Amino acid sequence: MSEARTMEATMDAPPRLDVDRLLDDRQTRIIVCCGAGGVGKTTTAAALGVRAAERGRKVVVLTIDPARRLAQSMGIDSLDNTPRRVHGVEGAKGSGGGAEGSGGGELHAMMLDMKRTFDEIVEGHSDPERAQAILANPFYQSLSAGFAGTQEYMAMEKLGQLRARDDWDLIVVDTPPSRSALDFLDAPGRLGSFLDGKFIRVLMAPAKVGGRAGMKFLNVGMSMMTGTLSKLMGASLLKDVQTFVAAMDTMFGGFRTRADATFQLLQAPGTAFLVVSAPEPDALREAAYFVERLAAERMPLAGLVLNRVHGSDAEQLSAERALAAAENLEEGRIVDQESGKAGLRDSTETDPETDLDTETDPDARIERETGADTVDAVGADADVDADVDVITAGLLRLHAERMQVIAREQRTRDRFTSLHPEVAVAEVAALPGDVHDLAGLRAIGERLAAGVPAGA
Repeated sequence: MSEARTMEATMDAPPRLDVDRLLDDRQTRIIVCCGAGGVGKTTTAAALGVRAAERGRKVVVLTIDPARRLAQSMGIDSLDNTPRRVHGVEGAKGSGGGAEGSGGGELHAMMLDMKRTFDEIVEGHSDPERAQAILANPFYQSLSAGFAGTQEYMAMEKLGQLRARDDWDLIVVDTPPSRSALDFLDAPGRLGSFLDGKFIRVLMAPAKVGGRAGMKFLNVGMSMMTGTLSKLMGASLLKDVQTFVAAMDTMFGGFRTRADATFQLLQAPGTAFLVVSAPEPDALREAAYFVERLAAERMPLAGLVLNRVHGSDAEQLSAERALAAAENLEEGRIVDQESGKAGLRDSTETDPETDLDTETDPDARIERETGADTVDAVGADADVDADVDVITAGLLRLHAERMQVIAREQRTRDRFTSLHPEVAVAEVAALPGDVHDLAGLRAIGERLAAGVPAGA
């Protein structure tokens, strides 16, 4: 790369996201990984947890991803609603690799069970008899398992619970796999609005009105429910709603209060959002929307993690030059592949002493002068040279394809950077295979810390 191109690349490069500095900062208590589905949020969250623990932090990773890849990569049979210790991940005391004054690191992991989290809220904010009545109520069971936004709301609830316990000095959150803006931020407000006193009074109105008119009014309210609730009709539904509201009456205000408190926690200086993306146009468009939305909500953005970035150790060989060299080899411009014996034909055609048979059959002359063994050796060498040329041309074409991918990813990243030049970026080099164990997570962590795509 020329000096001019080097200076241009340096000027266009975004600020580098220093992941280790973020993990070592003891003031950072929550890291939220958000982004579109399929960009590696779960793997990023797990890798951050492993690296932070091995640098001396006491970490819990909360995943909402139903794919359960986090448990598999950490060697845990299963994850549930209770944090579980991940063995084989710990930071040595006084190792010096982590934050100043760090002790022995630990890693715990859990997977959100939204219904169980809802049940825990009920059990924790009502007496045993009332809690049992609520948990057994069909209306509550449908609400806790199927209401739109329940998963995201319960993720916020669980985050608030973990932070309140203060058993960990770092919580890493893997947000739900959603492409719909930031449902993780929107859902608490939506569910809180549904559960506040005004809306509940609307649901109670048909019970007071009664009759066919009351049921018609009830159906208007039920249009906001999921498909599960819409199938429940008639007097049994009305009775379930009445029972549910009567039992939950004293709890509704608490949902909104806790949602507001967790929302404020996410805005606090101790929280850091990482937008996770891939170097593809659709993914980075979604990432740009996330960045803008976080800024609008005054959420502290740490930076962008760009996963699966391709690189090369031979970037000085451009795609155009590689393709040209491959074509030269394949078309015989460098080697006479048709005869397979480069250099022999010219010597025979310029020999005036040869007869017609020798001129048309160079092998006959070689055989007469040196013997058949020499001819076979020359032919074998020519075959080997031809095979090498074919392999070389194939490798040159593969390199050209890699360089084209790198250029396309660079253009896509540059478009994002031009819109958001202030966003720090860590580019994570693509691995040759999937991550399925702690060693793979450590490799991802090293790439996160490096922040630039190594030749791969």
